[in-house]
This record gives sequence, C-alpha cells and structure tokens, in this order.
Amino acid sequence: MAEPIFENRIDLTTLNQAVLNITDEIRKVIVGQDEMVQLIITALLADGHVLIEGVPGVAKTQTAKLVARAVDAAFARIQFTPDLMPSDVIGTPVFNPSDARFEFKKGPVFGNIVLVDEINRAPAKTQAALLEVMEERQISIDGVTYKMDAPFMVLATQNPVEQEGTYRLPEAQLDRFLFKIEVPYPQEEEELKILSLFHKMGNNNPLEGVKAALNGTQINQLRQQVKEILIEDKLLAFIAKLVHQTRNNKAIYLGASPRASLAIMNASKATAAIQGRDFVTPEDIIRVAAPVLRHRIILSPEKEMEGVNENEIIKQIINGLEIPR
Repeated sequence: MAEPIFENRIDLTTLNQAVLNITDEIRKVIVGQDEMVQLIITALLADGHVLIEGVPGVAKTQTAKLVARAVDAAFARIQFTPDLMPSDVIGTPVFNPSDARFEFKKGPVFGNIVLVDEINRAPAKTQAALLEVMEERQISIDGVTYKMDAPFMVLATQNPVEQEGTYRLPEAQLDRFLFKIEVPYPQEEEELKILSLFHKMGNNNPLEGVKAALNGTQINQLRQQVKEILIEDKLLAFIAKLVHQTRNNKAIYLGASPRASLAIMNASKATAAIQGRDFVTPEDIIRVAAPVLRHRIILSPEKEMEGVNENEIIKQIINGLEIPR
C-alpha cells in the first residue's frame, strides 16, 4: 500500500534551498561538525542566540565567521578580555565640540551577526552589557533606547577547559541563549580531510571561497514562515511536561525556566521547516531538547560528584515520558 502524500500548506521551497545553500558554503571549509552547523542554522531561523563550547582548535570561531560570510548581513566580532568594559561592547556618548553636545557612538554589538569570542573571559559587568540586547534587541543608555536592526544574532564561544582568567556565565545570561552547542574533536578520517583540504588551499584565505547565500531581508521573511509552522496542543503539552520534569527531578538542583519551553517550541518549528514539513513532530522536540536545556539546568552536587552530565539526565527525563502520537 502506497504511503499517503502530504501537501504542505506553507511553501517551504525557498527556505529549504536557502538552508542547503548555506550548508554547502560552510562545508567548503568546515569538515564534519554537521550537528553544530545544523543547530546554528536552526537558531538563525528561530531568531535565537547560540553558545558554542569546545576546546581550542575545533573551528568554533571559524564556523561563526563562515555563517556570517554565508549571510549577506553586517558582521561584528568582539574579543572578550578581562579588561573589556561595557562601553567597549555597546558604545558610549562622545562629546562633539562642533555641536557642543554628546553624541552616542555605537559599539560593535550593533551588527546583524555578532561573534562574541571567549565570552567567559570578560567580568560579570561586561557580560551583563549583553543581557538587554540579547533579550529585547535594544540598547538603553542615558535614557535613550536604540533598536537593533533585524536580523540580530549573537554567536558566542567559550573554552570549557581553561579556568584561569575566566568568569562563569550567570544563569540569567545562559538563559538568553537558545542553544548551547558542544563541539567534539573530529574523527580521524575527518581530520585527514581537514589536512588535505587546507593543504590544497595553500596560501588562499579559506573564507574567500565562501559566497553569501542569503541576505537579511530574506532571513526575516523565512523567520515569519517558521512562526507559522503548525504544532498540535498535545505537543505543546509534551514540551510543558518535559520542562516541568526538570524542576521536579532529584538529580537537578535548578530546573529550566518558561523561556526554555518557548525555546523548545521555536527551535522545533525551525527544525520541522528545515526538514521540509509545515508541522512539528515529537522527534523535532526530542532533537532540540538537549541543546536547549543543557545550559539551563544545574545538577545536584551528588550527581556532579558521580560524574553525571546534563545530557544524560535530559535523556533519562525524555525516556520516562510518554511520547505523543
């Protein structure tokens, strides 16, 4: 018996082609790390920010640059250091002698795609400069509010190994990231491909061969399509139950907030759209659950001493729930 053919009520052809084009451009330089690339594109379509965590040399910064290169939008990079001040990020009023008044000079955060490199190297007061802009897409200074141009996305990187000269991100900061992506070492065969690829490039800049596949206006249009993706009430109940379980689990000291529920919903919609569907399935929710939740929960001291990580607990919670069909 032939399988039924479903016809989408939303034409996702442009979205799917855009995702394919961006992925192809990034793969010109990045070998492997498919999950990282896919999650960043998902966050781009879901209007979310991304925290990328991994040891040095696994292409965290390079991938962020490539995403910006593949998207024709204003790109800014901020290298966080211990002596960085909030004004170095958001900007500061500067006195103009000709007009005898202060003018606001915008900081590097005023871009469409902003790379914050080694975000945990700056102290709390500088990290806090990102709180308003990441949540409300605006900066308030001296009683004046400056709106960010859409699309706006923060890609932040951090090294989980080095502790000296770093400052742990507070929970309020972490909660503003849609995903936390953990970047592993490449496989041996992937590492061989990396060596071969860069050997063939010679003195050429790897970024030069990457072309823009999408512009800011198109991203805004695709984000509107993602918002229209269908999600049934039983799946919303599944998301609520999943997040609620993080607040009533003995292995978890601090559970996820309602922002996490919204993040799972939006990310699962974007995932469905990327898969060419105009409706969310339970698999879409399960796929994004760990990247959405792993940085929003704090394990109990007992579990940390046992060496259990957040991904294991999230998997246990999902396995204990009835999957709606």
